[in-house]
Amino acid sequence: MCIIFFKFDPRPASKNAYRLILAANRDEFYSRPSKAADFWESNTEILSGLDLECGREGGTWLGINKRGKLAAITNYMEGCLNHDAQGRGFLVSNYLMDKDVDSYSYLKKVSAESHLYNGFNLLTAEFKAKQDIMCYYGNRGSPEPIHLKPGIYGLSNSLLDTPWRKLLQGKSHFTSVVSDQSLSSDGLVQELLNVLNNDELNTPDPVHESQGDGYSKPQIQAQSAVFVRTPHYGTRTNTIILIDAEGNVTFTERTMLNCDSSNWSTSSFQFKLQV
Repeated sequence: MCIIFFKFDPRPASKNAYRLILAANRDEFYSRPSKAADFWESNTEILSGLDLECGREGGTWLGINKRGKLAAITNYMEGCLNHDAQGRGFLVSNYLMDKDVDSYSYLKKVSAESHLYNGFNLLTAEFKAKQDIMCYYGNRGSPEPIHLKPGIYGLSNSLLDTPWRKLLQGKSHFTSVVSDQSLSSDGLVQELLNVLNNDELNTPDPVHESQGDGYSKPQIQAQSAVFVRTPHYGTRTNTIILIDAEGNVTFTERTMLNCDSSNWSTSSFQFKLQV
């Protein structure tokens, strides 16, 4: 399970506003090896965490590069998985590495190959000097990608803005935070981390439960929180990305250390888009 809340505002009304505010949780087995967010050794323009699972090395769940390309993925909740399917994390990495393809064209290409993957939702974006674009494609939904209009969105492990209770609760909290014009950048990051670390259960939820074939009731109940916690699986990483009107990026990651749910580390990166 994962969850992403974001506000897309390609033409902010003031210089103090943000073109993008994104807050995301990565939920995964604690034992799955991964690398905390950093600029890649092989490509110093790209900033992301990295999957280190055997056969999936180099994939990622969320990343951005200095040229203004951003991508994020969530899995689609379904009980029957094809264990021979291609790694979904490469859909993010490949987009960030490709200097030529635009966000919509990339998703069109992905849609033609979507049968090679288990269920996923993929966001791609470009933040450029002349125009900002965000697009979405889910391979369990409409066959065509869509351009996203300015607004506030929520994405978990169903299609975009599917009204799971956890998504509605978190989106409401997120909307309240991003609407507070008095917050400093640091204050905004802290309040968004509070959104992401809400472990209140949102049950019962018939919409969520109806998609839970193959999952036990305790599993679905645990995964009804924005911040998921079970003995061996749950929220491992919080990520906040802010892009302001001038193209300044703040990327903050709070990540679990050594499979220990009481041990966390926070890092932050700042850079200006090269567009």
